[in-house]
Amino acid sequence: MGKNTRLAETFSLPPLNPPITNMTGKYPDIDRIYREMPLAAIPWNNEVPPDALVNLVEDGTIWPCKAIDLGCGAGNYAIWLAEQGFDVTGIDGSPTAIGIAQNHAKERGVRCRFIVADLLGDMPGVEGPFGFAFDWELLHHIFPEDRETYIRNVHRLTAPGALYFSACFSEEDPQFGGTGKYRATRIGTTLYFSSESEIRDLVSPCFTIRTLETVDISGKFGPHRAIMLLAERT
Repeated sequence: MGKNTRLAETFSLPPLNPPITNMTGKYPDIDRIYREMPLAAIPWNNEVPPDALVNLVEDGTIWPCKAIDLGCGAGNYAIWLAEQGFDVTGIDGSPTAIGIAQNHAKERGVRCRFIVADLLGDMPGVEGPFGFAFDWELLHHIFPEDRETYIRNVHRLTAPGALYFSACFSEEDPQFGGTGKYRATRIGTTLYFSSESEIRDLVSPCFTIRTLETVDISGKFGPHRAIMLLAERT
């Protein structure tokens, strides 16, 4: 039995009761997840940055600049980038997550700005332009009808020539039943699984795509098939 399997069994929690929907009923109440679940049980909370992000820094594709982590959660990746010399702002809709991120940055002795903001809204207080923007395992939490609003926000916040890096679950991913575009998770959220053509059509009006591919990535409770994007702001 592997480490990920043991961890999944340790934190095999039933969906929160009552269901974790927000006031609109469309998206889950992510803040409640951060309030009521231990960080170790939250599937997307990983302390170690993904290899793909590390590689972009180590191979010089991105250099220290003003960067924004969209959907930063507990701030792990934003803090890591700050340690590499980036001037980082982390954005999340969960006040609890942002509080955790601020505490983590203080503990690590790094300077980051963490702001509570709706990624589909105007994001007041978020001051661009940024030279690098990224979201990791965020887009599958945003349903297709709202994705154009999100991408236009990314475009608005970035400078011409800025790089945008993103990874979201592919429709080829075997997790959560392995079929269907919408799939329910073990913690009561619903995710949307994308195709490469959907991501291309979404991003192309605002960004020039450098790479777009379906790859295997590591997850807390098992591997995933994901669509990975690197694009340049036009």
